[in-house]
Amino acid sequence: MTGTSGAHSGAKLVAVVCTAQIFVQLGAGFWPALLPQMMQLWQLTNSEAGWITAIFFGTYMVSVPVLVTLTDRVDAKRVYLFGVACTVAGHLLFGLYADGFWSAFATRALAGMGWAGTYMTGLKLLADQVDAKMMSRAVTGHAASIGISGAVSFLLGDVLAEHFGWRSAFTISAGTAFIAWLMVAFVVPWRAAPPPRAQGTTKGPNGKQPALFDFRPVVRNTSAFAYSIVYCVHTLEMSALRGWGVAFLAFVASSTGLAGETLSPALVVTVLALLGTLTSIAGNEASIRFGRRRLVATAMILSILFAATVGFLGSTNYWLAVVLLIVYGMVVWLDSSSVTAGAAGNAEPARRGATLAVHSMLGYAGGFVGPLVVGWTLDLAGGMSPMAWGLAFAVVAVLMALALAIFLAIRPRELEGDRGR
Repeated sequence: MTGTSGAHSGAKLVAVVCTAQIFVQLGAGFWPALLPQMMQLWQLTNSEAGWITAIFFGTYMVSVPVLVTLTDRVDAKRVYLFGVACTVAGHLLFGLYADGFWSAFATRALAGMGWAGTYMTGLKLLADQVDAKMMSRAVTGHAASIGISGAVSFLLGDVLAEHFGWRSAFTISAGTAFIAWLMVAFVVPWRAAPPPRAQGTTKGPNGKQPALFDFRPVVRNTSAFAYSIVYCVHTLEMSALRGWGVAFLAFVASSTGLAGETLSPALVVTVLALLGTLTSIAGNEASIRFGRRRLVATAMILSILFAATVGFLGSTNYWLAVVLLIVYGMVVWLDSSSVTAGAAGNAEPARRGATLAVHSMLGYAGGFVGPLVVGWTLDLAGGMSPMAWGLAFAVVAVLMALALAIFLAIRPRELEGDRGR
């Protein structure tokens, strides 16, 4: 991409892809925002609710290695449009037909496959258009558009369900995803399959191009892989917080006699996610200035401290729970862009799609486990109680501590332009 025309085309691509991601992501928070009422409506256990939340991440986990890696050989636009179509179908079928555990489970799984074909695929569209020094900020802009939309979706889902019913809310989210499909289909140009780049890195010992789904070189790139390990537990923690945040606040409000008389839990989680997105941007800038490893390690230590205490302390007072959850969310998001930029920036250019696929697969493996860990812990502890919530978040803290030890042991490289480089 050279010259004024190339820069203009690149700016247009970024604007279109980020706007499309906003429309796709608008329905992402509808299920967790409506979780308390859906559990009551369908008489779901905590474990069943956890499975419905987790299957979105589980389907993403198994789909993303195939869908994102394909973008190293085929036009990413084709994969992206397939992903958005799955999102449209998942939300639409949920709104029209979901009536209990299994139907909700299946349609949320379809939506998860859709997100596998849009999230990192959209990032891949942008990553190939910028140089190494701009990579970090390009990733941050992409993450910000998704973060803001995902945050707004919690409040939007609550408002739409209140005024039009929960079925209409999911149907509307299918419509916004369809707008994203039209935007990319008619504005983003079709491209030929990406040509082999950096030939010295795309051929194996026998002189032949390696198999498309050979992820061994990605794992051997320990600097990129270390950031992916952190992303795994980062997404575990984020999905646990977003998936159960509304339910936790609703429990505290009810147990302290403030139900219906205070801030809506969905509004609190919306504010949490919005502030978290801003923190993610600030965190990436801090990575560039002070060093990526230092920022990531600091964020993980703070996360461990909050996870170990938020359930126990927050259960005692609703406003304390609100403050703790919002600050905790900001800590969770602090290294969000930094770890993804660390993986993408340390990837071999010809294997960037495969690297992002592994990165995303590990991340959403954590996202799959997070809601289940909370749901299982709550049920094993005898149902929702202050002690049960404390233990549920404490389990997350233990997993974070294990990941921190691995990250510090590997000591991955900084990126070009990071002060610590």
